[in-house]
Amino acid sequence: MNRFLLALVSALLIVGTSAFAPNQPPTTIRHSNIDTQRNAIWDTVNSLYNNWGKKATASHILFRPSQFPEDEAKAKLLEIKAEVGGDPEKFAAAAAEWSGCPSSKEGGNLGEFNPGMMVKAFDEVCFNEDVGVVHGPISTQFGEHLILITKRTGEE
Repeated sequence: MNRFLLALVSALLIVGTSAFAPNQPPTTIRHSNIDTQRNAIWDTVNSLYNNWGKKATASHILFRPSQFPEDEAKAKLLEIKAEVGGDPEKFAAAAAEWSGCPSSKEGGNLGEFNPGMMVKAFDEVCFNEDVGVVHGPISTQFGEHLILITKRTGEE
């Protein structure tokens, strides 16, 4: 129970800190936005609870919707995935060449992060799938991703 309460408080602090920022103009919140925020908070709490004490390190290749249409992006990512295999050096080179994310300058490296810090689909892969394997294509609101989980700590 204490673990759940700590996860809930952490999620509220992560998601809700912008509500206390000074000098923000008043905003109109639609009901659909409230539902989306409620789901985002629940996803964060759920991830924190299920993956308590874990940390992951991952790299990714992102194709933004402005780079390729979804079908083309997925096809190209599958092609890159086949070329790269599980080789981190090849993955970093492909990220530097193809990724639409600023992390491409670092070979797609996102560094170490905790549960709930990434969007739901990304978080689920990083904390539930095999380490050292390229996963994807994974769809998020940012586009299509290939994800290479390089390390995960805190496993039971």
